Amino acid sequence: MEDDKKYSLKSFYFWKITFSLALASFFVFASLYAVQPLLPLFVEVYGVTVSTSSLSLSITVVSLIIGLLVLGFFSDRAGRTGFIHFSLIGSVIPFFLIPLSDSFFILLLLRFVQGFALAGLPAAAIAYLNEEIDRKSAGIATALYISSNAVGGMAGRVLTGYIADTYSWETAFYFLGGLGLAITLSVFFLLPKSRFFKPSNGTIKKDIEGFLYHIKNPALLIVIGMGIVLQLSFTGIWTYLPFHLQEEPFSLSIEAISYTFFAYGLGVIGSPLAGWLAGKFKLEHVRVVGIIVLSFGVFLTYIMSLPVIIIGLCVMCLGFFTAHSLTATSVAEKAKHHKGSASSLYLVAYYVGVTLGSSAVSPVWSAGGWLGVVLLAGILPLVYLMIVQFTLKRI
Repeated sequence: MEDDKKYSLKSFYFWKITFSLALASFFVFASLYAVQPLLPLFVEVYGVTVSTSSLSLSITVVSLIIGLLVLGFFSDRAGRTGFIHFSLIGSVIPFFLIPLSDSFFILLLLRFVQGFALAGLPAAAIAYLNEEIDRKSAGIATALYISSNAVGGMAGRVLTGYIADTYSWETAFYFLGGLGLAITLSVFFLLPKSRFFKPSNGTIKKDIEGFLYHIKNPALLIVIGMGIVLQLSFTGIWTYLPFHLQEEPFSLSIEAISYTFFAYGLGVIGSPLAGWLAGKFKLEHVRVVGIIVLSFGVFLTYIMSLPVIIIGLCVMCLGFFTAHSLTATSVAEKAKHHKGSASSLYLVAYYVGVTLGSSAVSPVWSAGGWLGVVLLAGILPLVYLMIVQFTLKRI
Protein backbone atom coordinates (compact mmCIF):
# COMPACT_ATOMS: atom_id res chain seq x y z
CA MET A 1 0.00 0.00 0.00
CA GLU A 2 1.40 3.34 -1.09
CA ASP A 3 0.44 6.14 1.28
CA ASP A 4 1.28 8.99 -1.08
CA LYS A 5 -0.54 7.78 -4.21
CA LYS A 6 -4.15 7.21 -5.04
CA TYR A 7 -5.23 3.64 -5.76
CA SER A 8 -5.17 2.46 -9.36
CA LEU A 9 -6.89 -0.40 -11.16
CA LYS A 10 -3.90 -2.63 -10.40
CA SER A 11 -4.12 -2.02 -6.65
CA PHE A 12 -5.71 -4.55 -4.31
CA TYR A 13 -7.23 -1.62 -2.39
CA PHE A 14 -8.96 -0.40 -5.57
CA TRP A 15 -10.93 -3.64 -5.65
CA LYS A 16 -11.60 -3.55 -1.91
CA ILE A 17 -13.10 -0.08 -2.28
CA THR A 18 -15.05 -0.92 -5.43
CA PHE A 19 -16.42 -4.19 -4.05
CA SER A 20 -17.35 -2.59 -0.71
CA LEU A 21 -19.22 0.32 -2.26
CA ALA A 22 -20.91 -1.97 -4.81
CA LEU A 23 -22.19 -4.14 -1.94
CA ALA A 24 -23.33 -1.08 0.00
CA SER A 25 -25.02 0.39 -3.06
CA PHE A 26 -26.72 -2.93 -3.82
CA PHE A 27 -28.27 -3.06 -0.35
CA VAL A 28 -29.20 0.64 -0.11
CA PHE A 29 -31.12 0.59 -3.39
CA ALA A 30 -32.65 -2.82 -2.63
CA SER A 31 -33.91 -1.29 0.63
CA LEU A 32 -35.30 1.81 -1.07
CA TYR A 33 -37.39 -0.05 -3.64
CA ALA A 34 -38.20 -3.24 -1.68
CA VAL A 35 -41.77 -2.13 -0.92
CA GLN A 36 -42.76 -1.50 -4.55
CA PRO A 37 -44.13 -5.02 -5.30
CA LEU A 38 -45.79 -5.10 -1.85
CA LEU A 39 -48.10 -2.11 -2.38
CA PRO A 40 -51.20 -4.22 -3.24
CA LEU A 41 -50.42 -6.37 -0.19
CA PHE A 42 -50.33 -3.32 2.09
CA VAL A 43 -53.74 -2.28 0.75
CA GLU A 44 -55.10 -5.69 1.72
CA VAL A 45 -53.29 -6.16 5.06
CA TYR A 46 -53.68 -2.65 6.49
CA GLY A 47 -56.93 -1.71 4.80
CA VAL A 48 -55.46 1.49 3.32
CA THR A 49 -56.07 3.08 -0.07
CA VAL A 50 -53.77 2.67 -3.07
CA SER A 51 -52.60 6.26 -2.60
CA THR A 52 -51.79 5.71 1.08
CA SER A 53 -50.02 2.44 0.30
CA SER A 54 -47.74 4.23 -2.19
CA LEU A 55 -46.53 6.49 0.65
CA SER A 56 -44.36 3.59 1.85
CA LEU A 57 -42.11 4.41 -1.11
CA SER A 58 -42.63 8.14 -1.59
CA ILE A 59 -42.16 9.10 2.07
CA THR A 60 -38.86 7.18 2.07
CA VAL A 61 -37.73 9.14 -0.96
CA VAL A 62 -38.75 12.46 0.63
CA SER A 63 -36.61 11.71 3.68
CA LEU A 64 -33.79 10.54 1.38
CA ILE A 65 -33.87 13.94 -0.36
CA ILE A 66 -33.68 15.66 3.03
CA GLY A 67 -30.81 13.34 3.96
CA LEU A 68 -28.92 14.12 0.75
CA LEU A 69 -29.02 17.84 1.52
CA VAL A 70 -28.10 17.47 5.21
CA LEU A 71 -25.63 14.58 5.08
CA GLY A 72 -23.95 15.85 1.91
CA PHE A 73 -23.12 19.07 3.76
CA PHE A 74 -21.71 17.23 6.81
CA SER A 75 -19.89 14.65 4.69
CA ASP A 76 -17.80 17.45 3.19
CA ARG A 77 -16.78 18.44 6.72
CA ALA A 78 -16.63 15.22 8.77
CA GLY A 79 -15.39 12.61 6.28
CA ARG A 80 -16.86 9.88 4.07
CA THR A 81 -16.60 6.43 5.65
CA GLY A 82 -18.56 7.35 8.79
CA PHE A 83 -21.58 8.33 6.70
CA ILE A 84 -21.32 5.18 4.61
CA HIS A 85 -21.35 3.09 7.81
CA PHE A 86 -24.24 5.15 9.21
CA SER A 87 -26.20 4.63 6.01
CA LEU A 88 -25.94 0.85 6.23
CA ILE A 89 -26.73 0.56 9.95
CA GLY A 90 -29.67 2.95 9.66
CA SER A 91 -31.00 1.00 6.68
CA VAL A 92 -30.82 -2.39 8.42
CA ILE A 93 -32.56 -1.62 11.74
CA PRO A 94 -36.02 -0.66 10.36
CA PHE A 95 -36.32 -4.03 8.58
CA PHE A 96 -36.27 -5.76 11.97
CA LEU A 97 -38.67 -3.27 13.60
CA ILE A 98 -41.38 -2.80 10.94
CA PRO A 99 -42.81 -6.38 11.16
CA LEU A 100 -43.22 -6.00 14.94
CA SER A 101 -45.97 -3.38 14.57
CA ASP A 102 -49.46 -3.74 13.07
CA SER A 103 -49.73 0.00 12.43
CA PHE A 104 -49.24 1.37 8.92
CA PHE A 105 -48.37 4.73 10.47
CA ILE A 106 -45.44 3.10 12.32
CA LEU A 107 -44.36 1.48 9.04
CA LEU A 108 -44.33 4.90 7.37
CA LEU A 109 -42.47 6.46 10.29
CA LEU A 110 -39.75 3.79 10.18
CA ARG A 111 -39.52 4.06 6.40
CA PHE A 112 -39.02 7.82 6.82
CA VAL A 113 -36.14 7.18 9.24
CA GLN A 114 -34.75 4.55 6.89
CA GLY A 115 -34.85 6.93 3.94
CA PHE A 116 -32.83 9.56 5.79
CA ALA A 117 -30.22 6.93 6.65
CA LEU A 118 -30.13 5.62 3.07
CA ALA A 119 -28.92 9.06 1.92
CA GLY A 120 -25.60 8.62 3.71
CA LEU A 121 -24.21 6.41 0.95
CA PRO A 122 -25.01 8.51 -2.17
CA ALA A 123 -24.05 11.64 -0.22
CA ALA A 124 -20.51 10.32 0.36
CA ALA A 125 -19.69 7.45 -2.04
CA ILE A 126 -18.88 9.27 -5.30
CA ALA A 127 -16.78 11.87 -3.46
CA TYR A 128 -14.94 9.07 -1.63
CA LEU A 129 -14.20 7.28 -4.92
CA ASN A 130 -12.83 10.42 -6.55
CA GLU A 131 -10.67 11.20 -3.51
CA GLU A 132 -9.14 7.75 -3.03
CA ILE A 133 -8.85 6.41 -6.61
CA ASP A 134 -6.76 7.92 -9.38
CA ARG A 135 -8.43 9.73 -12.23
CA LYS A 136 -7.87 7.00 -14.85
CA SER A 137 -9.41 4.28 -12.67
CA ALA A 138 -12.16 6.31 -10.97
CA GLY A 139 -14.45 6.04 -14.01
CA ILE A 140 -14.45 2.25 -13.84
CA ALA A 141 -15.11 2.26 -10.10
CA THR A 142 -17.95 4.77 -10.53
CA ALA A 143 -19.51 2.75 -13.38
CA LEU A 144 -19.48 -0.41 -11.23
CA TYR A 145 -20.98 1.53 -8.32
CA ILE A 146 -23.80 2.93 -10.49
CA SER A 147 -24.45 -0.48 -12.07
CA SER A 148 -24.89 -1.96 -8.60
CA ASN A 149 -27.61 0.68 -7.98
CA ALA A 150 -29.66 -0.88 -10.78
CA VAL A 151 -28.91 -4.44 -9.68
CA GLY A 152 -29.86 -3.60 -6.08
CA GLY A 153 -33.11 -1.91 -7.12
CA MET A 154 -34.01 -4.94 -9.21
CA ALA A 155 -33.01 -7.53 -6.61
CA GLY A 156 -34.85 -5.74 -3.80
CA ARG A 157 -38.10 -5.85 -5.75
CA VAL A 158 -37.72 -9.43 -6.98
CA LEU A 159 -36.57 -10.94 -3.66
CA THR A 160 -39.21 -9.13 -1.62
CA GLY A 161 -42.00 -10.13 -3.99
CA TYR A 162 -40.91 -13.76 -4.12
CA ILE A 163 -40.44 -14.18 -0.35
CA ALA A 164 -43.63 -12.29 0.48
CA ASP A 165 -45.70 -14.50 -1.82
CA THR A 166 -44.01 -17.73 -0.75
CA TYR A 167 -43.86 -16.99 3.01
CA SER A 168 -44.93 -13.51 4.18
CA TRP A 169 -43.95 -9.88 3.73
CA GLU A 170 -42.64 -9.89 7.31
CA THR A 171 -40.27 -12.73 6.39
CA ALA A 172 -39.12 -10.70 3.37
CA PHE A 173 -38.23 -7.78 5.64
CA TYR A 174 -36.38 -10.02 8.10
CA PHE A 175 -34.46 -11.53 5.18
CA LEU A 176 -33.46 -8.08 3.92
CA GLY A 177 -32.42 -7.13 7.45
CA GLY A 178 -30.22 -10.21 7.74
CA LEU A 179 -28.71 -9.62 4.30
CA GLY A 180 -28.07 -6.00 5.20
CA LEU A 181 -26.39 -6.98 8.46
CA ALA A 182 -24.00 -9.29 6.59
CA ILE A 183 -23.22 -6.57 4.04
CA THR A 184 -22.72 -3.97 6.79
CA LEU A 185 -20.17 -6.18 8.57
CA SER A 186 -18.39 -6.84 5.24
CA VAL A 187 -18.16 -3.12 4.44
CA PHE A 188 -16.92 -2.30 7.97
CA PHE A 189 -14.16 -4.88 7.46
CA LEU A 190 -13.27 -4.17 3.82
CA LEU A 191 -13.66 -0.42 3.20
CA PRO A 192 -10.34 1.40 3.77
CA LYS A 193 -10.26 4.63 5.75
CA SER A 194 -10.05 7.89 3.81
CA ARG A 195 -6.48 9.03 3.10
CA PHE A 196 -7.03 12.09 0.92
CA PHE A 197 -10.15 13.61 2.46
CA LYS A 198 -9.77 17.31 3.13
CA PRO A 199 -12.51 18.92 5.25
CA SER A 200 -14.39 21.75 3.59
CA ASN A 201 -14.14 25.07 5.36
CA GLY A 202 -17.08 26.49 3.46
CA THR A 203 -20.13 27.78 5.29
CA ILE A 204 -23.79 26.90 4.79
CA LYS A 205 -24.10 30.30 3.13
CA LYS A 206 -21.51 29.28 0.50
CA ASP A 207 -23.40 26.03 -0.19
CA ILE A 208 -26.64 27.97 -0.61
CA GLU A 209 -24.89 30.41 -2.95
CA GLY A 210 -23.80 27.42 -5.06
CA PHE A 211 -27.40 26.24 -5.40
CA LEU A 212 -28.64 29.78 -6.14
CA TYR A 213 -26.01 30.08 -8.86
CA HIS A 214 -27.56 27.09 -10.66
CA ILE A 215 -31.14 28.27 -10.11
CA LYS A 216 -30.24 31.43 -12.03
CA ASN A 217 -29.02 29.35 -15.01
CA PRO A 218 -32.12 28.52 -17.14
CA ALA A 219 -30.21 26.22 -19.51
CA LEU A 220 -29.08 24.10 -16.57
CA LEU A 221 -32.43 24.18 -14.78
CA ILE A 222 -34.37 22.90 -17.76
CA VAL A 223 -31.98 19.94 -18.14
CA ILE A 224 -32.23 19.20 -14.41
CA GLY A 225 -36.03 19.24 -14.83
CA MET A 226 -35.61 16.39 -17.30
CA GLY A 227 -34.46 14.25 -14.37
CA ILE A 228 -37.80 14.85 -12.63
CA VAL A 229 -39.82 14.03 -15.75
CA LEU A 230 -37.89 10.87 -16.65
CA GLN A 231 -38.09 9.46 -13.13
CA LEU A 232 -41.77 10.43 -12.71
CA SER A 233 -42.67 8.41 -15.80
CA PHE A 234 -40.41 5.49 -14.94
CA THR A 235 -41.50 5.22 -11.30
CA GLY A 236 -45.15 5.78 -12.20
CA ILE A 237 -45.14 2.70 -14.42
CA TRP A 238 -43.36 0.50 -11.88
CA THR A 239 -45.48 1.68 -8.94
CA TYR A 240 -48.88 0.94 -10.51
CA LEU A 241 -47.84 -2.07 -12.61
CA PRO A 242 -48.48 -4.51 -9.70
CA PHE A 243 -52.08 -3.23 -9.35
CA HIS A 244 -52.60 -3.57 -13.12
CA LEU A 245 -51.21 -7.12 -13.29
CA GLN A 246 -53.33 -8.25 -10.32
CA GLU A 247 -56.46 -7.40 -12.28
CA GLU A 248 -58.16 -9.41 -15.04
CA PRO A 249 -57.14 -10.81 -17.48
CA PHE A 250 -53.72 -11.36 -15.85
CA SER A 251 -54.58 -12.09 -12.18
CA LEU A 252 -50.89 -12.54 -11.35
CA SER A 253 -49.56 -13.32 -7.88
CA ILE A 254 -47.14 -11.01 -6.06
CA GLU A 255 -44.33 -13.50 -6.82
CA ALA A 256 -45.11 -13.54 -10.55
CA ILE A 257 -45.35 -9.74 -10.64
CA SER A 258 -41.98 -9.43 -8.90
CA TYR A 259 -40.30 -11.30 -11.78
CA THR A 260 -41.20 -8.46 -14.16
CA PHE A 261 -38.67 -6.34 -12.26
CA PHE A 262 -35.89 -8.36 -13.88
CA ALA A 263 -36.37 -5.94 -16.80
CA TYR A 264 -34.80 -3.34 -14.52
CA GLY A 265 -31.50 -5.18 -15.00
CA LEU A 266 -31.19 -3.55 -18.41
CA GLY A 267 -30.05 -0.51 -16.45
CA VAL A 268 -26.72 -2.30 -16.10
CA ILE A 269 -26.48 -2.24 -19.91
CA GLY A 270 -28.17 1.11 -20.53
CA SER A 271 -25.73 3.37 -18.68
CA PRO A 272 -22.46 2.12 -20.25
CA LEU A 273 -24.17 1.78 -23.65
CA ALA A 274 -25.24 5.42 -23.43
CA GLY A 275 -21.68 6.48 -22.64
CA TRP A 276 -20.31 4.50 -25.59
CA LEU A 277 -22.92 5.86 -28.02
CA ALA A 278 -22.38 9.42 -26.81
CA GLY A 279 -18.71 8.99 -27.69
CA LYS A 280 -19.66 7.96 -31.23
CA PHE A 281 -22.52 10.38 -31.82
CA LYS A 282 -23.68 13.71 -30.39
CA LEU A 283 -24.79 13.39 -26.76
CA GLU A 284 -28.03 15.32 -27.31
CA HIS A 285 -28.99 13.07 -30.23
CA VAL A 286 -28.44 9.87 -28.23
CA ARG A 287 -30.46 11.30 -25.33
CA VAL A 288 -33.36 12.12 -27.69
CA VAL A 289 -33.32 8.52 -28.96
CA GLY A 290 -33.24 7.26 -25.37
CA ILE A 291 -36.35 9.30 -24.46
CA ILE A 292 -38.21 8.12 -27.57
CA VAL A 293 -37.30 4.49 -26.74
CA LEU A 294 -38.50 5.05 -23.16
CA SER A 295 -41.89 6.34 -24.32
CA PHE A 296 -42.27 3.58 -26.92
CA GLY A 297 -41.67 0.97 -24.21
CA VAL A 298 -44.26 2.65 -21.96
CA PHE A 299 -46.90 2.55 -24.73
CA LEU A 300 -46.21 -1.15 -25.34
CA THR A 301 -47.24 -1.93 -21.75
CA TYR A 302 -50.84 -0.97 -22.55
CA ILE A 303 -51.24 -3.91 -24.93
CA MET A 304 -53.16 -6.64 -23.07
CA SER A 305 -50.56 -9.34 -23.66
CA LEU A 306 -48.14 -10.33 -20.91
CA PRO A 307 -45.20 -11.10 -23.27
CA VAL A 308 -45.67 -7.70 -24.96
CA ILE A 309 -45.85 -5.95 -21.58
CA ILE A 310 -42.57 -7.59 -20.54
CA ILE A 311 -40.94 -6.54 -23.83
CA GLY A 312 -42.28 -3.03 -23.25
CA LEU A 313 -40.78 -2.93 -19.75
CA CYS A 314 -37.39 -4.02 -21.12
CA VAL A 315 -37.50 -1.38 -23.87
CA MET A 316 -38.60 1.24 -21.34
CA CYS A 317 -35.73 0.40 -18.97
CA LEU A 318 -33.16 0.56 -21.76
CA GLY A 319 -34.45 3.96 -22.87
CA PHE A 320 -34.71 5.32 -19.33
CA PHE A 321 -31.18 4.47 -18.23
CA THR A 322 -29.76 5.75 -21.52
CA ALA A 323 -31.59 9.07 -21.17
CA HIS A 324 -30.95 9.37 -17.43
CA SER A 325 -27.18 8.80 -17.60
CA LEU A 326 -26.77 11.29 -20.47
CA THR A 327 -28.94 13.88 -18.72
CA ALA A 328 -26.69 13.59 -15.66
CA THR A 329 -23.69 14.07 -17.96
CA SER A 330 -25.32 17.15 -19.52
CA VAL A 331 -25.79 18.69 -16.08
CA ALA A 332 -22.08 18.27 -15.33
CA GLU A 333 -21.18 19.81 -18.70
CA LYS A 334 -23.53 22.81 -18.46
CA ALA A 335 -22.46 23.73 -14.91
CA LYS A 336 -19.44 25.97 -15.38
CA HIS A 337 -18.90 26.44 -11.64
CA HIS A 338 -19.96 24.60 -8.45
CA LYS A 339 -20.19 21.31 -10.35
CA GLY A 340 -20.61 19.35 -7.13
CA SER A 341 -23.72 21.26 -6.10
CA ALA A 342 -25.07 20.96 -9.67
CA SER A 343 -24.78 17.17 -9.46
CA SER A 344 -26.43 17.24 -6.03
CA LEU A 345 -29.26 19.37 -7.42
CA TYR A 346 -29.79 16.84 -10.22
CA LEU A 347 -29.81 13.99 -7.70
CA VAL A 348 -32.45 15.82 -5.65
CA ALA A 349 -34.51 16.40 -8.82
CA TYR A 350 -34.15 12.72 -9.70
CA TYR A 351 -35.62 11.65 -6.36
CA VAL A 352 -38.35 14.29 -6.50
CA GLY A 353 -39.36 12.44 -9.67
CA VAL A 354 -39.49 9.17 -7.71
CA THR A 355 -41.79 10.78 -5.13
CA LEU A 356 -44.09 12.22 -7.79
CA GLY A 357 -44.14 8.95 -9.72
CA SER A 358 -45.12 6.92 -6.66
CA SER A 359 -47.75 9.16 -5.03
CA ALA A 360 -48.67 12.09 -7.29
CA VAL A 361 -49.67 9.67 -10.09
CA SER A 362 -52.23 8.06 -7.75
CA PRO A 363 -55.13 10.35 -8.84
CA VAL A 364 -54.34 9.45 -12.47
CA TRP A 365 -54.57 5.74 -11.58
CA SER A 366 -57.83 6.32 -9.67
CA ALA A 367 -59.42 8.33 -12.50
CA GLY A 368 -58.02 6.66 -15.61
CA GLY A 369 -56.64 3.28 -14.55
CA TRP A 370 -53.69 1.81 -16.40
CA LEU A 371 -54.52 3.74 -19.58
CA GLY A 372 -54.22 7.02 -17.68
CA VAL A 373 -50.86 6.04 -16.18
CA VAL A 374 -49.51 4.89 -19.57
CA LEU A 375 -50.62 8.08 -21.35
CA LEU A 376 -49.08 10.28 -18.68
CA ALA A 377 -45.81 8.31 -18.49
CA GLY A 378 -45.50 7.98 -22.26
CA ILE A 379 -46.46 11.47 -23.40
CA LEU A 380 -44.88 13.60 -20.66
CA PRO A 381 -41.21 12.84 -21.55
CA LEU A 382 -41.89 13.57 -25.25
CA VAL A 383 -43.62 16.87 -24.49
CA TYR A 384 -40.86 17.92 -22.10
CA LEU A 385 -38.23 16.90 -24.66
CA MET A 386 -39.80 19.29 -27.19
CA ILE A 387 -39.81 22.05 -24.56
CA VAL A 388 -36.12 21.41 -23.81
CA GLN A 389 -35.14 21.39 -27.49
CA PHE A 390 -37.08 24.60 -28.19
CA THR A 391 -35.87 26.42 -25.07
CA LEU A 392 -32.17 25.53 -25.43
CA LYS A 393 -32.15 26.87 -28.97
CA ARG A 394 -33.51 30.20 -27.78
CA ILE A 395 -31.15 30.62 -24.80
